[in-house]
Amino acid sequence: METIGEHRSFAGTQFVCQHQSQSTGTPMTFAAYVPDSAQDAPAPVLFYLSGLTCTHANVMEKGEYRRAASEHGVIVICPDTSPRGDDVPDDDAYDLGQGAGFYVDATEAPWSQHFRMWRYISEELPALVGDSFPADMSRAGIFGHSMGGHGALVAGLRLPETFRTVSAFAPIVAPSRVPWGEKAFSTYLGMDQDAWRKYDAVALIEDGAKTSEILVDQGEADVFLAEQLRPELLEEACAAASIPLTLRRHDGFDHSYYFISTFMADHIAWHAERLG
Repeated sequence: METIGEHRSFAGTQFVCQHQSQSTGTPMTFAAYVPDSAQDAPAPVLFYLSGLTCTHANVMEKGEYRRAASEHGVIVICPDTSPRGDDVPDDDAYDLGQGAGFYVDATEAPWSQHFRMWRYISEELPALVGDSFPADMSRAGIFGHSMGGHGALVAGLRLPETFRTVSAFAPIVAPSRVPWGEKAFSTYLGMDQDAWRKYDAVALIEDGAKTSEILVDQGEADVFLAEQLRPELLEEACAAASIPLTLRRHDGFDHSYYFISTFMADHIAWHAERLG
């Protein structure tokens, strides 16, 4: 792993790191904020998954998480949303290809060679973080926005022992049932919709997956709310499965980082309280 950026911020340091990924077969870049308190004792760690078109830099520059992470003594890790490079398949549309990995392991050519983001976020990146930073990996949580909220919910439901806490901003809760997800899943995973269910939070809950509780914030002025996000489906699934869900709806807020940054400190405090 190579450190390609390092900046003091509040009582901690913001790193930008790059490494050669075995999962994707490409260089991968991620941001890592490490509070000074982690030098005294290993700190809990939060993984933040970004949405469509984003890199590691969007939340690092606009998410306003460092003050809260410093105050609560939490490491925050922000990976990229897909593999990138001249030899990596891409698409002209913003919702497919580079910047739109959907946190799945693709099975369809040509995507399957590099688009293995599930393996990357669930196995490779946590192992790398545990080896490279003063992180207590027994106290790890995950959260994200939009496509990244989808990835976070799936990770929290499939790997509750790895990611003990899970929250999301405006997540795609049922990608198998909305245009963004249908397009990505059919392209990356093929047309067998049974293969999609392990990457769909609502389907996972219907199939018996559990997590201790979920926090979701959703803006009511989000232009993607009715067609792409559909939080009511998560609400119904959690109620049927007796999974505690706190779904907070906010008048006037849209899908942007103005919305995310407003409630970022709430999410970090929520995770920190539960991770100890």
